[in-house]
Order: sequence, then structure tokens, then C-alpha cells
Amino acid sequence: MEAAALLIASTLNAGTVVGLAALGLLINERAGVLNLGAEGLLLVAAITGYAVAVHTHSDPLAFSAAALAAALLAGAFGVLVIWLNTNQYATGLALSLFGAGLAAFVGQPYTQEKLSDRPRFEIPGLADLPFVGTAFFKQHPMVYITVGLAIALAWFLYRSRAGLVLRAVGESPDSAHALGYPVRRIRLAAVMAGGALCGLAGAFLSLFYVPQWVEGMSAGRGWIALALTTFATWRPGRILLGAYLFGGVTMLQFQLQGQGVQIPSQVLTALPYVATIVVLVLISRNPAWIRINMPASLGKPFTP
Repeated sequence: MEAAALLIASTLNAGTVVGLAALGLLINERAGVLNLGAEGLLLVAAITGYAVAVHTHSDPLAFSAAALAAALLAGAFGVLVIWLNTNQYATGLALSLFGAGLAAFVGQPYTQEKLSDRPRFEIPGLADLPFVGTAFFKQHPMVYITVGLAIALAWFLYRSRAGLVLRAVGESPDSAHALGYPVRRIRLAAVMAGGALCGLAGAFLSLFYVPQWVEGMSAGRGWIALALTTFATWRPGRILLGAYLFGGVTMLQFQLQGQGVQIPSQVLTALPYVATIVVLVLISRNPAWIRINMPASLGKPFTP
């Protein structure tokens, strides 16, 4: 029972990185902007948060700096694709490569740096409960914030006027513009908000999930987050489900290795990515379902 509780706790922890980033990308795509640069945003945020934590010993400041750095980088991407109408696919790939290179360069002095002792978190009273206490109530606050953000984002998109406007911009920017909405500014705000969430995910990765700075430490999580938005058919609740599925498979490989299962380590390491590919293949068998749920103007430029 204790092993199962620890597996659930580790699953929630591992899924938070991908879930946060995917929620940010969902905001982008609901506004009609496809950002393929999530991997670069995660790495820039990871080194920013780590460097700030090393020098200030303040985790809140580190998270804030990481979110700001990723939001600014996403904002630069937004200006290029929204105002200058550069190709969203090529610009996103360039952002991913640029972010990875910048993080590797800036992070060189920090590969040997160590963070101060990481705090332990638990909810008083509930953390002492058998099984559920270990599984659910000894998590970093960002785990609970991610769940709260998914609920808030679902309400925002489907129950608020601002969310309706955002979805309208993603579905038909010409119609939204005709009604007097500033389509470009709304898209830029969505891109920067999505970048900030990717920044929080990157900071969580380097400050608590690992915690250390290693070049390329995102290990493809940005691409997994991008795939999750399609897996979830652009719905926040399903994004969390997919993120925890990825986290569960990731943690399962470590558990199998610890139990001495005679499977090559390379196969176990590939399991989370294979699971993601299988799910996407299954979803792709019903293209009509994807077309119904996908924002109609996704990846398409808009000129007033």
C-alpha cells in the first residue's frame, strides 16, 4: 500500500511539469496561435528560476523571475507571428532552438551550484491519514495550484465573457475584429500568459522536481505538452488527465527498474514517449472529432 501511495504522489509530481506547460499552450491555441517553442521556454525558465534561487535563496522570487522570463520570450515570439506575420511553425521551432541554446550558455556556471535545502510540504492533519495522506497531501503547492488553474481555466473559457471573446478570436478573428475586439492584442496577451505558465513549469522542474540544473533537462517535456493539447481536444480537464498519464508511466519505469525487472533501461526510459505516441495515433483515427474541437484559425495569420 505504501508503494502504491508513493507511486501516486510521484505521478502527481511528475505530471505537474507537463500539465502546467500544456495549460499555457492551451491558452495560446485557444486564441489561434500555435507555439512550438515550449521546449525552449521551459529551459529558459528552468535556468532563470535556478539562478535566482541560488543567489537569493527565495523560491517565490525564483518562480516569479522564471514566469517573467518565459512571458517576455513568448511575447517576442508573439510580436513576430502576430504583427509581422512570420510563419508560426518556423518561428516556434526557432524559439525552441534559441531557448535551448540560451539556457545552455547561461547555465554553464550553475552546473556545479547547489540549492539550499528543499522545504518539505504537507497539509496538517490530512498528511497523517493512511494512504491518502502520503498519496495526495504531501505535495508541493504548485501541484495543487496546477489543479486549481485547470478548473479556473475551464470556468474562464466556458463561463466568462472574456473566455468567450478569447475563443471567438481563435475561431474567427475576422468576426471578432468586426465586432470591435483588438484581436492582435488579445492574441499577444494569450501568448504571454501561456508563456508565464510554461515559465512556472520550468521553475518547478529545476527547483523541486529534480532539483538541479542540467543542460537539456526538460527532456522533451515541451513537446509532450504540445501533444497533450491535441490529446485533450483543447479542454483543461483532459489536459490534466493526460499529464498524469504521462507522469504515471514515467514513474512506473523507475519502479520497475527498482524492482529489478529484466527489461533494458532504454526501453523503460522510452515508455512515457511511446505511450504518448500511441494515444495520439488512437486519437488521430478520428480526424472529424479533432476538427470539431480544434480552434478554426489555429496557426493562421490575421491581418486587420
